[in-house]
Amino acid sequence: MSEENCTHNCNTCGESCSSREDEPTSFLEPLNPASTVKKVIGVVSGKGGVGKSLVTAMMAVAMNAKGHKTAILDADITGPSIPKAFGLTDLGVGMTPTGLMIPATSATGIEVMSSNLILDHETDPVIWRGPVIAGAVKQFWQEALWEDVDYMFVDMPPGTGDVPLTVFQSLPLDGIIIVTSPQELVSMIVAKAVNMAKKMNIPILGLVENMSYLICPDCEKKISVFGESHMEEVAKEYGIKVLAKIPIDPKIAGAVDAGLVEYLEAPWLKEAADVVESI
Repeated sequence: MSEENCTHNCNTCGESCSSREDEPTSFLEPLNPASTVKKVIGVVSGKGGVGKSLVTAMMAVAMNAKGHKTAILDADITGPSIPKAFGLTDLGVGMTPTGLMIPATSATGIEVMSSNLILDHETDPVIWRGPVIAGAVKQFWQEALWEDVDYMFVDMPPGTGDVPLTVFQSLPLDGIIIVTSPQELVSMIVAKAVNMAKKMNIPILGLVENMSYLICPDCEKKISVFGESHMEEVAKEYGIKVLAKIPIDPKIAGAVDAGLVEYLEAPWLKEAADVVESI
């Protein structure tokens, strides 16, 4: 179509031109009409084993305690741990008459969708290829009944592969929280997560350092088990906030193992919850 005949409506035109090329492509997946989710926060990490699921669970609990309707979409399809932390291991997923999945609900009202809720046994492995896993994440978003959710936290698998990319492109993220640990290599790992978020134009709310220190039970001295933290330097380098430093505490592990994460006091996450509430 010539420029003088252009209607400037790309939806009704099949031509490839400069106007179309300048128009960004959106891969966002819409919610079903029965669902409402106001804010979506991704919880990410550059590597595994740093406590991303713990932070996801505790952030959901913190926002729920502030009086907000809270939900968790467990996008770590092959390594789901959210149901265990909330004691939901004996619950499945219900269905509405229209075929929507009904998330499990925790003791304090937090809604949860996770692959472990649709397996026959929680120890069954999820042996799926990347596209199938990414499709499951989209289904949890689109085909579940999320009623009047104020804050949804998305527990992502570690790294920058298929599923984190699917979440970044398909869900309307209002920001991400990056979870790290104190080891020296944290700068490189954080850089990967930060650079991915920037490439995808996702706001970074800040950093949470897990396993930051240990309080000696006898003298109450702080012990840096994994060496001195470099979190402040890393945050300064990338211009982002340090939201929390979570200690090593047997009470945390005990509460998660017992499915009682909702009853765990987490004063370290107050600033992180305030930042999420402000977006």
